[in-house]
Amino acid sequence: MAEVPELDRIVVAVDPPVTGHAGSDACGIVVAGVIAKGPVQNWRAVVLDDATVRAATPDAWARVALAAMEAWGAERLVAEVNQGGDLVQSVINQIDPLVPFKAVRATRGKVARAEPVAALYEQGRVAHMQDLDALEDQMCAMTTHGFDGKGSPDRVDALVWALTELVIEPAASWRRPRMRAL
Repeated sequence: MAEVPELDRIVVAVDPPVTGHAGSDACGIVVAGVIAKGPVQNWRAVVLDDATVRAATPDAWARVALAAMEAWGAERLVAEVNQGGDLVQSVINQIDPLVPFKAVRATRGKVARAEPVAALYEQGRVAHMQDLDALEDQMCAMTTHGFDGKGSPDRVDALVWALTELVIEPAASWRRPRMRAL
């Protein structure tokens, strides 16, 4: 995709590493948006940017994630907190105490978490901006048996969190029966 369409929501998702030295996994940072017109089953997502960083301290990756939020006009930062717990939000809040932050926890394996997002791709509901080669290479290394690459699929994990926030969770809440009070 060459031009960014008009988007209704943009988020930055972060999959932080446990450590920040040369041998560490990268810190996956992905920016995505959604065109949320009509029923949720018609929504379309766009992956805008991969700002992933390697060998970055928590302060450094948090600054990159916050800079991506500002650059893209994102409304929320979504970050996996399984490895860092409250420290992830604390690092971000030290830089920007007012950032809209959502902590997410992986309760299922990577493949199970990625399946609903893979279905969005199969349905043609996700497009990519240009120059996302490293992310796309990592996506190609994901199999039904897990990640067939070196290290962690940090970029893909961040992508899954972003698209889950933008499309999967709204779709799940849209399908839930609603009760009215009399």
